[in-house]
Amino acid sequence: MSRSWPELAVLDLIVGIDDHGSLSAAARNAGMAQPNASRAVRQLEHRFGVTLVRRRPTGSTLTAEGTVVAHWARRVLAEAGQLMDVADGLRAERSAQLTVGASMTVAEHLLPAWLGRFRALHPEVNIHLQVLNSTQVFERLVAGACDLGFVETPSVPTASLISGGPAFRSVVVARDRLVVVVHPGHPWARRDTPLSVFELASTPLVVREPGSGTRTTLDVALEDLDAAPPLLELGSAAAIRTSVVAGVGPAVMSTLAVEEQVASGELAVIEVEGLRLDRPLRAVWRGDRQLTGPAGELLGMVRNGSEGHPALPGR
Repeated sequence: MSRSWPELAVLDLIVGIDDHGSLSAAARNAGMAQPNASRAVRQLEHRFGVTLVRRRPTGSTLTAEGTVVAHWARRVLAEAGQLMDVADGLRAERSAQLTVGASMTVAEHLLPAWLGRFRALHPEVNIHLQVLNSTQVFERLVAGACDLGFVETPSVPTASLISGGPAFRSVVVARDRLVVVVHPGHPWARRDTPLSVFELASTPLVVREPGSGTRTTLDVALEDLDAAPPLLELGSAAAIRTSVVAGVGPAVMSTLAVEEQVASGELAVIEVEGLRLDRPLRAVWRGDRQLTGPAGELLGMVRNGSEGHPALPGR
């Protein structure tokens, strides 16, 4: 039996609800009238046979099923965006090309400002952004599929770890910190003393998928302990954040990803005794390639003029 595919616009709405916290805000961001947005979401729910949005007088939020759909919708929209980039490249010749691969934390919170400034200085450059996890960024660099990468792993792998590919060169461009976050109603939020690292390790957490920089940093920090299996694995910080706000469970997340929710009181930060998850955010490229042209220009701009608001002072 043939399937009918959902429109990209309604998938964008589901992701918008996840990002902005309500259907009305998602509709405004998409430039769509709210009645039309509500109708489109209801039609998608009917097609999937599940309730995606929890409707309340105070606003609409995603259900657990809606969060899962939002996670996969992000991937579909990212691939669709790459398709449009390819089609754009086929239509017209550009004088220069730049393909950047970036881990999600960097792509969501730092690269928009960096690329905005770069595009203002170099409007002739056609920029392709690939949003990946850190492991995938290294793989794309080895394959020659991108010119410059930005990752959040604790270290840069050696050539022998990447199927014999060339060694990487890297430079720290910002710093970040991971923190434990919970819903304000969680028992940890009522503690008078810091959490122990053993309590954290023994608790199932909402985590990113293996290969992401955030997951790798956490796994390395807890590698000497008998860590509990994950409560839930999700493919984006936004999906994890939504799950924690909904009370699904605790998570370890970048301060960049939860800054607004902590300030508003939607999430509480839990101190862990003896554990500080600081990490560098790096630009990386293949060691056998001279970083010149647009890639070199972007790296120079990020290093010399980046106000990419690093999460930690003293960069």
